[in-house]
Amino acid sequence: MAPIPTPPAEPQDSPDRYVGLAAEDAERQAREHGWSTVRSLPPGAMITMEYLAGRLNLEVREGVVTRSWKG
Repeated sequence: MAPIPTPPAEPQDSPDRYVGLAAEDAERQAREHGWSTVRSLPPGAMITMEYLAGRLNLEVREGVVTRSWKG
């Protein structure tokens, strides 16, 4: 049986720090802080709910991050 892969470590970074930033600045800073995947979403977007280590989700309204969460 093949070993279970170890998921990558998540950045030691708080998603809350991106709320209130311009979307472009938040995406750039998130990548600089080690997030492997950053996705910007409009409010109420339909998304898959699987958890992906290293992914940061940014809800963006009128170019500003209004919510941010891992996975």
